[in-house]
Amino acid sequence: MPTLVEVVPVAEEPNLRDPELYLNRELSLLAFQHRVLEEAQDERNPLLDRVKFLSIVGSNLDEFFMVRVAGLLTQVEAGSREAGPDGLSASSQLVAIRREVKKLLADAWRCWRDSLLPALRENGIEILDYEDLTVRQQEIARKYFRDTVFPVLTPLAFDPSRPFPHISNLSVNLAITIDDKGTEKFARLKIPPLMPFVLLQKPGKYTRRRPPKTLPLVWLDQVITANLADLFPGMTVREAHPFHITRDSDLAIRELEGDDLLETVEEGVRQRRFGSVVRLMVTDNMPADMLEILSTNLEIERRDIYKVHGQLSLGRLMALYKLDRPDLKEATFVPAVPASLHEDEDEDIFAAIRRRDILLHHPFDSFQPVVDFVRKAAHDPNVLAIKMTLYRVGRNSPIVEALLEAMENGKQVAVLVELKARFDEESNIEWARALEREGVHVVYGLVGLKIHCKTTMIVRREGETIRRYLHLATGNYNVVTSHLYTDLGLLTCNQELAADTTDLFNYLTGYSAKSDYRRLLVAPVNLRDRLQQLIRREIELHRQLGAGRLIFKMNALVDPQMIRLLYTASQAGVQVDLLIRGICCLRPGVAGVSDNIRVRSIVGRFLEHSRIYYFRNAGDREIYLGSADMMQRNINRRVEVMFPLREEEHRAEVERVLLLYLADNVKAREMASDGTYSRPTPETNTLNAQESLIPASDSETK
Repeated sequence: MPTLVEVVPVAEEPNLRDPELYLNRELSLLAFQHRVLEEAQDERNPLLDRVKFLSIVGSNLDEFFMVRVAGLLTQVEAGSREAGPDGLSASSQLVAIRREVKKLLADAWRCWRDSLLPALRENGIEILDYEDLTVRQQEIARKYFRDTVFPVLTPLAFDPSRPFPHISNLSVNLAITIDDKGTEKFARLKIPPLMPFVLLQKPGKYTRRRPPKTLPLVWLDQVITANLADLFPGMTVREAHPFHITRDSDLAIRELEGDDLLETVEEGVRQRRFGSVVRLMVTDNMPADMLEILSTNLEIERRDIYKVHGQLSLGRLMALYKLDRPDLKEATFVPAVPASLHEDEDEDIFAAIRRRDILLHHPFDSFQPVVDFVRKAAHDPNVLAIKMTLYRVGRNSPIVEALLEAMENGKQVAVLVELKARFDEESNIEWARALEREGVHVVYGLVGLKIHCKTTMIVRREGETIRRYLHLATGNYNVVTSHLYTDLGLLTCNQELAADTTDLFNYLTGYSAKSDYRRLLVAPVNLRDRLQQLIRREIELHRQLGAGRLIFKMNALVDPQMIRLLYTASQAGVQVDLLIRGICCLRPGVAGVSDNIRVRSIVGRFLEHSRIYYFRNAGDREIYLGSADMMQRNINRRVEVMFPLREEEHRAEVERVLLLYLADNVKAREMASDGTYSRPTPETNTLNAQESLIPASDSETK
């Protein structure tokens, strides 16, 4: 008889393109807003910092609707049925988004009403409703209205002879019905962009010994509503209800159709005011007939109307954070200055950089050395040229002032200003104009690409030679955000990096098809290929030697191609730790696919902004820092730069930081395979990674 052979079924290889292996980008971004809201709900945080986090939720949601929801609505209107890697069409995403946003808003206003308002009252900040004011307080509010508010108010009527008025993006308005001798009329009134609260007494100066007395406040829109009769004399105000709109503000730049990119962006910024309405927020007690007038004339579907029980614009709560109450905020600290910058008090910053590379970790390290680097170059007679990329610099920028001084001092200055930095276009246009007026060579980016890299090169004559000094970074040249975001920067004069940076600037300001950078990873030139090679090398080394490990820290992971490669690394047994602040479309912990992948998100006092890519490389670890996230837009449609850390001391320091983040059990959230996040439960000691990196208060050096 023939021998019976047992047939063992061969397990099918998982399909790494299966939509079930991908989370939706937009829902992942909303999950991040829930994590920010958790910081507002967390009673361990100082009270005004909790208010700040709630305000950030509001501002983030505004931008989410202006850009992401607006884009999805455009796809639906165009009839697109294309699905993303997760299998969801634009219309399916909008349904899920509306559901999540309503839940998020309900949780946010519950936090404000039930937790923050009572806590503010207990700490001497009392936000009153107008009807609860005393006679004296009403007199104060009335005087403020007459003296400060009334002159800037402009009621706009809507009737057969006057069209429905333009409602500006993100404005808070009053919809008003008026009885004019038995005839009902409608008017709109914009709440002016003043402080959203009226102070009912002069705030006392805070001191530790004499904290201020109770500070009573009332919402500005309530004060205006109570005094509407002054705006409509001889008529009766029947009702007034606030509303808030959000417009499509994603600036579409048709670069190929514009002869002058600067003028094209300026026109785009002007047109942004008239983008279609993508969200209407109203109070839940607005009458149906008033809501019908708004929805019809704003041309918005009912499903895009959000009814709120409370104030409409969470973003306005940031005004409370600005109150002089340091006792209710995180303690300030003095950023450190690396010891290598002042080993010899007589040497300048160029000598310090020649001695060794200098790694800066903001905000724990001061941003002042970066400002000094550019300012010193502006006044050094041996400096011949300064080349720089500017993405977000903010207003009153000392960096730009130094560049203007350099031009006055006869330096050759070339600046690449990215005009398409979303919502910073106007500021960047102003700086571009100012630089051009002084004769600076200003370049406005490349057709089809956004310049997102953070790079400075200073060319200096030293005897008979020319030396190039660099600042390469993960963050922007913005002094304000350098105190609020975590970023890393490197000051160096390494010849290979300098040669690559020279080639980079030639690519940005001229014409270049160069693809063989020595040490830099440059998108869209070689970054994707080199990152993939480095990941595959880690997989191969793990197969040969074991102990393979990748640690990637970034703002977002969206790119399907990179996600599939990380799944492959996990399947090979490589340990993959992902520190991702915001969007993560990868599912960790899926059997047979991502068993070896862990995803963490740190949401704390500082916005995590640094990008770090760590490869164990069989013990000879290789670490890259840079401006790029793992998103298609970063890798394919932006100019990004990632640079290696050459010095062992710096690799050890960055590895220490990564391990701190991986051990954090206070501000970290761990992601489950279904996309939900939960806080780890500390078994013994607690560790807040950000707080542990803050320098000791009695020392300004590291």
